[in-house]
Parts: sequence; C-alpha cells; structure tokens
Amino acid sequence: MLLRHEATGASREGGEGGSPESEDLSCSLQPLPLAEGRNKVLRSIALLAGSLTAAVALLVSAGAGAGTQSSQPFPVTIVASNGKVTVSKRPQRIVSLSPTATESLFAIGAGRQVVAVDDQSDYPKSAPRSTLSGFTPNVEAIATYRPDLVVIAYDPKGLSSALARLGITVVHHDGAKTFEGAYQQIRQLGRITGHEAEANRVVRNMKSRIAAIVKSRKPGPRLSVFHELTPDLYSATSKTFVGKVYAALGLHNIADAADSVGTGYPQLSPEYVVSQSPDVIVLADTVCCGQTPAAVAARPGWSRVDAVRTGSVVRMDDSIASRWGPRLVNFFRAVSSALARLER
Repeated sequence: MLLRHEATGASREGGEGGSPESEDLSCSLQPLPLAEGRNKVLRSIALLAGSLTAAVALLVSAGAGAGTQSSQPFPVTIVASNGKVTVSKRPQRIVSLSPTATESLFAIGAGRQVVAVDDQSDYPKSAPRSTLSGFTPNVEAIATYRPDLVVIAYDPKGLSSALARLGITVVHHDGAKTFEGAYQQIRQLGRITGHEAEANRVVRNMKSRIAAIVKSRKPGPRLSVFHELTPDLYSATSKTFVGKVYAALGLHNIADAADSVGTGYPQLSPEYVVSQSPDVIVLADTVCCGQTPAAVAARPGWSRVDAVRTGSVVRMDDSIASRWGPRLVNFFRAVSSALARLER
C-alpha cells in the first residue's frame, strides 16, 4: 500500500446451607423414638454431606474460572515481517502504530489492552489516538507509554531494533499482499494478545461475508474499473491488495496495462482514463483530497466516461480503501453495490 494510507476473582459467601443449625443438633439429643431419632440423624448427615459437596463444587468452579482467564497459551511465538517474535505474557499496554492493526485489535476484543495508537488510526473512534507517528516515529515518545508490545506497519530508521534495545517487544505487520495474508495477521494478533478465539471468529465472519458478496454477482459482460488513489491519477493494479478485490469481483482493471514499470501503482494520464472509459470509478481520495463524483465529472473530457454517464463513481473512505483489516468487507460491499446498480 502507499505510505499515505495507511484478575478478577469470584466472591463466595459461606454459611448458607453449611453445617446443621444448633437446634438440629439439640433435637438429636431429645428422647425420640428410635426410628424417628435415626431418621433425624440421617437427615442431618445428608444435609452436612450436601453442603460439603456444594462447597467443593463452588471451589472447583471458581478455580476453573480463574484458570480460564489466566491460562492463556503464553509464551507465544509468531513469524512476522521482522522475523520470529516471542511474546512472553499477555500484553497489557499495547501501542499500535498501524491503523490496520488498530482496527483489528479492537475487532478481536483487545481494545482495553491498547494504551495508545498513532495519529493515522482514526477507527474505531474509541481508540486512544495520540500524536505518535508510524511514518516518522519518535522512540522516546513511544517509550513514555511504557508499552509491553508495539505493533507497526512500517519500520523506518530501525524503529523495531531501537525499541528492542529498550526491552520492548515489536511485531511488524507489513501491508498484506493477499487476503490470506490479511487473515493471518488478524489471527496472529489474536494469539499474541490472548484473543485467539475471537480473532478466528472475526476471520471466519469476514470470509463468509465476502464469499456471499462475490457469489451474489450476476453473470454478464465483464465490467472495467479505475481505482483512483490520488487526484493526479495514481492507481493500483491487480497485483496489489486492493486490486485483488476487483479481481475477486470479476472486474477488468484498466491500470494493469499501464503499469510498464511493474510497481503496481502506475500514474495514469487523463487521456488514457478517458480512452478506456471505465464502467466504474472508485475514488479513494475523498477524505485526503476532497474528490467527489461532481469534481470528476467536471474534469475535461471525463463527462464522456461511462462511469460518469451512468453515475457509477463510488466515493470510498480513504481508510477503508487502503487498509487490510476487518473493514475489507465494507470495501467489497461498496463496490458490489455499484455493480448491482449497473446491472439492473
């Protein structure tokens, strides 16, 4: 992706149903008939046994509950972009310098363990946003949060090594190149934060919803798409993560043929886009650069482009279009909705 984007304890009460009350004990000393006295004693013994059984069961239950909360599978070792990383215990002070990781951490239920996120992490709104930068990081500023885990998407100027020298564990998750790569990062975040089951649920949900969206596509002529990263017409080809979304939906990406250098992010000319006349235009520069369907239509010659004529210019939140976390589903849904309107 381009740099722009991106112990509780259970309380127990004693006394209730415990040893027999004093009057029960005194009753057993009364001159009762033999059978009645024996029955009385037997009932007292039964009550005492039942109380002891209940107490033992309560203790076992409480012990099991405590074990469930604290017996996370640590230490955990994963292989990230910075190699093998071992997290010795469940982190309690996480700093995320990756907007995608921030979204994933909150989605899997690890939000309460996050003490700070970078200045680009704008989702969810409840994330503790700070002035920390993932692009031009300040090691001293990061260290003031006393993190036991830092998650990064970029490693400028040896950031991970500098944090490691301070004894801070770093996980580097570079931009995912495939959907499976994105899912793997979410699963890894689940493992290293003690939320493995939740992370697996998030991934299963993403897969099923995306599969349903793709399956809903109707057979028909292959439509074309232009993904606009910036107003100066940088785009993304099918070899990029975002390009794979269009490929999964069966679209022809007009940027593919224009990527002569093979970077995956060619800059197209206005004349080329107009000549290709894509059926759909996706604007991934609405927040950063104020681009709108009206602004696109006002460009010289663009009123003749099919996407403009049919109203198929899709405004996409820049963050959704540039991240590879749980909101990937939103990206699929937005593009699919535009296609559905075209195919009516």
